[in-house]
Amino acid sequence: MSQFKPDGYTSVAPYLMVPSAQAVIDFLKQVFDATELRRYDMPDGRVMHAEVRVEDTVVILADANAEYPAFPAWMHVYVRDVDDTYRRALAAGATSVQEPTRREGDPDMRGGVTDPAGNIWWISTQQS
Repeated sequence: MSQFKPDGYTSVAPYLMVPSAQAVIDFLKQVFDATELRRYDMPDGRVMHAEVRVEDTVVILADANAEYPAFPAWMHVYVRDVDDTYRRALAAGATSVQEPTRREGDPDMRGGVTDPAGNIWWISTQQS
């Protein structure tokens, strides 16, 4: 059987249309230690398509345009240390949506931040 997707890619990946793909890529690198995998720029330097890996997930991004306008999205990311990741996000220019909190009955400590493009990243660490 032939390979139908790149090695290490999940079958589903978020695809973000953002005002500045480079700003979001930089944010993901600073906050989640993301690795840029592939990138295709337009002749004017805008990002036509970029792929970055965050842990075991590939996030796809592009600069918005008239045909494909920007729109905010919500993502949920499990991280090893939600408090550290939350602080790193704020240091990278994110704004707080919610400080990391553990609600009764929820095994996750969860917080949220907004990135430079207006996307909300919910970050969690499951605690025993």
